[in-house]
Amino acid sequence: MTYVSVEPSVSKRRLVGDLVKGVALLGALILVIAGTGCAQSATTGAVAAGTVPNAGKVMLVTGSTDGLGREVALRLAATGAHVIIHGRNVERGQAVVSEIQAHGVGSARFYPADLASLEQVRELGNTIIRDYDRLDVLVNNAGIWLLGPEGRQLSADGHELHFAVNYLSGFLLTRMLLPMLIESAPSRIVNVASTAQTPIDFADIMMENGYSGSRGYGQSKLAQILFTMDLAEELESTGVTVNAVHPATLMNTNLVIDAGAQPRSTVDEGADAVMNLITSPSVGTGQYFNQLRAIRAHSQAYDEGARDQLRGLSMRLTGLE
Repeated sequence: MTYVSVEPSVSKRRLVGDLVKGVALLGALILVIAGTGCAQSATTGAVAAGTVPNAGKVMLVTGSTDGLGREVALRLAATGAHVIIHGRNVERGQAVVSEIQAHGVGSARFYPADLASLEQVRELGNTIIRDYDRLDVLVNNAGIWLLGPEGRQLSADGHELHFAVNYLSGFLLTRMLLPMLIESAPSRIVNVASTAQTPIDFADIMMENGYSGSRGYGQSKLAQILFTMDLAEELESTGVTVNAVHPATLMNTNLVIDAGAQPRSTVDEGADAVMNLITSPSVGTGQYFNQLRAIRAHSQAYDEGARDQLRGLSMRLTGLE
């Protein structure tokens, strides 16, 4: 699999790091974010004070060439992290990497992959395993929402498209990268879910009967939450925390606008919620958050039988069984 890299040389990264540390010792104010709204975030406060708390850490944000994922990636880089940028559009991916490099704090590399193809998900996972020896944060953010007149659509593997992109791709990628996350613990997994949660119909999980876009989206998002609860129990005592979050309602992203919906919140609000699960020392694990507050998800998320059934199905569909 090919990837586009605009990562600076090792010597240049070290030089930048030394300069930043020197400024920190002098107590100078470093302002590294302009025009992105990131400067308003509390998460960049440590950078503004002249520190880089996540220097040396590696963080992957799927779907980070636009919208919420892009904002989260920029904020993480501003804390000194190396951010793995993912998306389908090479030009947009390069633009995000260039913006991060221009700020002089943190670094980034772009990897393209279409999450509607499990083969491409596997290639993405294998390439990251090849190129990195640690992974501190995984944000499964990439997703789709189809409400147009086209009707039911299938992935490259023949699975209902919402279920494939919003859930199965993240399930497979997380499973592939889990050894790295455990080795790098304490580490965190954040699944970007939604308040739109439709019970999973295991008799017709690919929605061959009675399809609707909203039902497909809601089912895929609830599947993410079941996976979150299940994985958190599995990883207990490993130092890896796993949480799901509804970042904000109808953010002003292209996903929402292209679906013909009226935005009701901002990407900044959504990024605050995601960053809380990455940076807060007290979020715990195995929880579902509505923005900054832990709440109860749909009851199916707490049904061990449903979680067992989903896990078995997901292992079979992704070829991990």
